[in-house]
Amino acid sequence: MKKQRSLLIILIVFLVLLIGAYLLYNSLASGYKPDSLLAVPDSDSANVQQDAAETDAYPAPDSSYENDASGDESSSSAPESDEFAAPDFTVYDAEGNAVKLSDFIGKPVVLNFWASWCGPCKSEMPEFEAAYKEHGSDIHFLLVNLTDGSRETTETAGSFIRAQGYTFPVYYDTDVDAAMQYAVSSIPATYFIDADGNLTAYGIGALDGASLEKGIGMITGQE
Repeated sequence: MKKQRSLLIILIVFLVLLIGAYLLYNSLASGYKPDSLLAVPDSDSANVQQDAAETDAYPAPDSSYENDASGDESSSSAPESDEFAAPDFTVYDAEGNAVKLSDFIGKPVVLNFWASWCGPCKSEMPEFEAAYKEHGSDIHFLLVNLTDGSRETTETAGSFIRAQGYTFPVYYDTDVDAAMQYAVSSIPATYFIDADGNLTAYGIGALDGASLEKGIGMITGQE
């Protein structure tokens, strides 16, 4: 009788632990997904603000993006606009060719910052692969790897992409130019840019399929 009671107690404790682990997993997993995309309010903010909660930290470059990169004070008298031009940058494709964000103006752009060591980044990639297969002919997808040369290299990032069989375009930020322009401090981070090169919305944290489609709708006029 005592042996049966002991087994019953062990079984109850195991079930309690199992239920607790399940609830904890759901709580943590849900934290990866932002409640909603944030629309870019206006051009007054030089940097897109980022919420580092529920993302992987990335050491922000010791630099900040300035609206007037040339330092020309006369630009301060330019008329205000509700549109915010997405900061341009240079990254490199798998063959080492330099590529600029401005090269893609004319079609909407989905810009994503990621790294292969970032768990939330990896969790959202199947959604990006599905979206790329559906919208890739109408929208440019730029998945920019934060290639610092130590924690992440072109080799480790490229190996991860090949192993997973992803087909979306990947670019490497080996000069840290893109990270500087967008003041990246946590990843994943996704920016939605319209066909005219204006930053329309962004999401910090892993996006689910619905949020990704919402952002795409915002830059294609199909909300």
